[in-house]
Amino acid sequence: MKFCKKYEEYMQTQDQKKLPGVGFKNLKKILKRCRRDMNHSRSSLQSQSSLLLNDSSDNTSALCLHPCPVCDGYFFPSLMKEMSMVVGCFNKRAQKVLDVHLATGFRKYFVWCRDKFQGKHGALIQEGENLVGYAIINAIAMRKILKKYDKIHDSKQGQAFRSQVKSMHMEILQSPWLCELIAFHINLSETKADMRKGSELFEGCSLIFSDGKPSLSCELSDTVKLEIDLTCSVCLDTVFDPVYLTCGHIFCFMCACKSGSVTIVDGLKATKPTAKCPLCREAGVYQGSLHLDELNILLSRSCPEYWEERLRTERAERIRQTKEHWQSQSRAFLGI
Repeated sequence: MKFCKKYEEYMQTQDQKKLPGVGFKNLKKILKRCRRDMNHSRSSLQSQSSLLLNDSSDNTSALCLHPCPVCDGYFFPSLMKEMSMVVGCFNKRAQKVLDVHLATGFRKYFVWCRDKFQGKHGALIQEGENLVGYAIINAIAMRKILKKYDKIHDSKQGQAFRSQVKSMHMEILQSPWLCELIAFHINLSETKADMRKGSELFEGCSLIFSDGKPSLSCELSDTVKLEIDLTCSVCLDTVFDPVYLTCGHIFCFMCACKSGSVTIVDGLKATKPTAKCPLCREAGVYQGSLHLDELNILLSRSCPEYWEERLRTERAERIRQTKEHWQSQSRAFLGI
C-alpha cells in the first residue's frame, strides 16, 4: 500500500478527534501541476530546437527549473502551516494527558473517580499511545513529501527546508512532549502489572547507560529512531530535575538557573532575553523552558542511589539560596 493512501486512511480514523494533518494529496497535486507545467514549457522549447535528444529530454522533462513559482509559492508555505498546526495540536493534547496523569491531591482523586464511574480505565494510557502514533506518522509524511519534492526538482531544497524547520524547533520529533510521553509509558510498563507486556509501539524504547552516560533510546518505527542524551553539559552528570530549553537541550534545573544567571527562587522565567544556552549559545531559550516530570520519575527509579545523594546536596543548596534571597529582600525593604 502506498504511503499516501495509508496516511489518508489513518487520518480518517482520527476525524472524530479533529486532529490536523499534512495535506498529503494537495501537496502532491502541487508537485504534479508543477511537473505538468514544466513539461509543457520544455516541450515548446524542444519543438524550437533540434539539438535536444529524445532520450535526454525524457530524463529532464520531469525536473523543475528554479526559481519555481508553482512550488515555492504554494508548496513550502502550505507545508509550513500544516506542520505548525500538527505540532501545536500534538503539544496541547500531550500536555493535557500528562497533566491529568501527574495530578495530585483532590484533583487526582476526582479524575480517578470520574474515570471509574465512566468506565474509562486505561483511556489515558491509550490516548498517550495514540498521540505518539500520530506524531510518528506525521513525521514520516513530512519526510516523504520533502523527498518527493527533491526528486521532482532534482534539488536539495527539501532537505534544506527540513533543516530550517529543525532550526526553528518546529519538527514534531523535537517536541519535549514526545520525550515525556515515551518516559510516561516506560514508567507505566515498570509499575503496572497490566502493562508489563507493553505496547508494540514502545518495545524499542528504553533508558540505557553507556559508559555511565544515560540516554533515552527510542526505535518507534523502521524509519523513526530517537537518541536523547540525558547528560547535563554544565555539571557533566545525569540530569537532575531536568528542564527542556526551547533550543532542544536538556539541563538540570539548578544548572540551567546558574547558566541563566538567576536564582532557583526567581526561576527560569526571570532570565533576560539575551541569556544564551550554554551549549548552542542560542539566546532567549529560557522563558519557554519545560520541566520534564515524567523523565524525572524515570531517572529517579533507574538510579535511586545517585538520586538520593544528589537530592541531599541540592536541598542544602536550595535552602542556602532561599535564605540569601529573603535576606536581600528584607534589607531592601528596610532600606539597609
